[in-house]
Amino acid sequence: MAAEADVLEELRLLRARVPQLTGALAAGVDGLVIAHDVPGIDPDGLAALTAAALGVALRLADATGRGGFREALVRGTRGYVATYAAGSTAVLTLVAPDRVNVGRLHLEGRRAGARIGELVDAAEAPPVSRAVPRARPARTPRTADPSTTQPTTQPTTQPTTQPTTQPTTQPTPQPMTPPMTPPTTARTTKRPTTETTLES
Repeated sequence: MAAEADVLEELRLLRARVPQLTGALAAGVDGLVIAHDVPGIDPDGLAALTAAALGVALRLADATGRGGFREALVRGTRGYVATYAAGSTAVLTLVAPDRVNVGRLHLEGRRAGARIGELVDAAEAPPVSRAVPRARPARTPRTADPSTTQPTTQPTTQPTTQPTTQPTTQPTPQPMTPPMTPPTTARTTKRPTTETTLES
């Protein structure tokens, strides 16, 4: 498991904070070892027994209405075996002699369990894939569905005929002539000429 080295480091730090500890083990709820620092104790056997004890503790808490599992403490004639929840898929088991300070054991055990739970849960979480931004396709104009669109009456545009401008012929101005008056004929009255004849 990817978190094995980090969990093992956490177990060593825990043993440094509580020097009376003689062993520390982190295991899955299925009884498989995640990391351990238990000299002189079979880690696989301890992990399997821890899973079995966890199953009994869960049933006991459920039957009595005590809620979810938090911790379990077994006291023997030579010391303690304490088990703490470590996230949703792991447990932390600590082995300590009889002279250990139980209050300090619980304080450090709960803190370490919470830290180990974070490490295990983070290692089991699926990797988050970064979404590659996609290029936006060119927007195409929407085509109306003929079954849903109301027929729109488009005004029919009559072809507008432009009046053809015929060239207007303006009458050419004629020179002003005075009205023709009939020629006045001078009436000459002939006077009767009396021819005088000389009579001889």
